[in-house]
Amino acid sequence: MLTCSMQVTASGKKARRASSKREERSLVRSSCAVASTLDLVGDKWSLLVVRDLISGSATYNELQDSPERIPTNILADRLKKLEQRGLIAKSAYQQHPVRYAYSLTPKGKDLGEVLLALVRWGMKHIPGTKALKSPTLNPALGKKPKKS
Repeated sequence: MLTCSMQVTASGKKARRASSKREERSLVRSSCAVASTLDLVGDKWSLLVVRDLISGSATYNELQDSPERIPTNILADRLKKLEQRGLIAKSAYQQHPVRYAYSLTPKGKDLGEVLLALVRWGMKHIPGTKALKSPTLNPALGKKPKKS
């Protein structure tokens, strides 16, 4: 079921408890799973960075070579946010100057299912779209979706 409920809080102690819970969940605006997920990865670039990491890109330069040509300042910002949110991890592969390789955490890898659903939907409903081949995500991505 894809419904979200609104939360109404009372005044007094209940309102203070709700306020502290909101502070803990400062990255999300509601308890709705769809809204909360969009708060984490719903901007224009985050899922594309995840897509590229799933497809085998690992370094900043490789991610910058994405077909969509993400601006460098935005790429740096998205990598930082995705790391803070526990979706990616970075590790230094060079010390002078320090350079990092990025990888998806298990939480980030779970977004592969979301991306696959977007690929299937886009290929079915948006003429001229295609899936980037990614055996890591799903070897069947190159196949056309079944007509309904």
